[in-house]
Amino acid sequence: MNTQDYIKREDKYGAHNYHPLPVVLERGEGPFVWDVEGKRYFDFLSAYSAVNQGHCHPKIIKALTDQASILTLTSRAFYNSVLGEYEEYITKYFKYDKVLPMNSGAEADETALKLCRKWAYKKKGIKENHAKIIACEGNFHGRTISIISMSTDPDARNDYGPFTPGYIIIPYNDLNALKNALKDPDVAGFLVEPIQGEAGVYVPDEGYLKKAWDLCKEKNVLFIADEVQTGIARTGKLLACDHEGVRPDILILGKALSGGVLPVSAVLADDEIMLTIKPGEHGSTFGGNPIACKVAIAALEVIKNEKLAENAERLGEIFRDEFKNIKSEMIEMVRGKGLLNAVVIKPKNGKEAWDVCLAMKEKGVIAKPTHGHIIRFAPPLIITEAQLMEAIKLIKEAFKLFE
Repeated sequence: MNTQDYIKREDKYGAHNYHPLPVVLERGEGPFVWDVEGKRYFDFLSAYSAVNQGHCHPKIIKALTDQASILTLTSRAFYNSVLGEYEEYITKYFKYDKVLPMNSGAEADETALKLCRKWAYKKKGIKENHAKIIACEGNFHGRTISIISMSTDPDARNDYGPFTPGYIIIPYNDLNALKNALKDPDVAGFLVEPIQGEAGVYVPDEGYLKKAWDLCKEKNVLFIADEVQTGIARTGKLLACDHEGVRPDILILGKALSGGVLPVSAVLADDEIMLTIKPGEHGSTFGGNPIACKVAIAALEVIKNEKLAENAERLGEIFRDEFKNIKSEMIEMVRGKGLLNAVVIKPKNGKEAWDVCLAMKEKGVIAKPTHGHIIRFAPPLIITEAQLMEAIKLIKEAFKLFE
């Protein structure tokens, strides 16, 4: 089978809920992937930052295969010998009292929303069914009904109503709007991405997160950080919130928590918040399964031992500097933090971001547009400076094709 054969088979038998770049990948190692014809590419999407540790990192794969041969799943009906080890490791790693393990990022966000509401009724004293959660325009927290109820993206919302009530939507990076929304005594939490990734890597003003955290503290409102995409070293710190010294009341993690090996997510909070949920009130059959626990420990060890946050910080500066020196009428703006970056594309002669991505693919670098006019660049954090410069050279060659 060739590339088109694989694409046609997916098109025939799979739901049409994605529009992938026309490349069929077969193998991955480090910052590279290979297609079914054997061509090598730099992966500059990293499965939306799930593969921060690089493709098929040997330490993570060993943890996966070792545990898979012993015990895979018990459900939470019974204790197992691995979950407590993981819970101790991750809570000490991120400095929280407790963790609630889940699978996908959307599940973790849903868990955080439920936890916030439970805390609102049990601790803050908000009247039953009156709790509200503030979210931001342009957010992306997942695709469940409750989550898209706070979305402002028409593609996420159209034809999916009726929607879940209880949300106040305010502009992102707008402290006055937050201050006004916090006047409502029924507000229980503020859910925010430290950088809006899916929206196009929107980095808020310096100081925004800390001031937002301060405003929440004044009103006894939980500051909930969705770090599913920005967390785990992607932005040059372990967490994007660390850039401003903010410690979220509820921290949401996913994606790179497993190094892209399988779905692993987590919600972290201290006892006063986490222990409001009692046995039987929330859970997941696969959440915290033995394989996920061992894989997550290994994935987090790789982040620390290989100093991937520091690598992301250093190479991110190089990436943005190099891009700002590219002379192209199509490059309108470059923004980002660490190795989470975006280039805003201005159409030229009918050519748009998608066309640039196709040209980059031909040169040997794969990335994907978001919102039609923005290309997100997020290579695995294990990439070396020499590899980064080689990839940037190929990207520059692709842009030259549109001059």
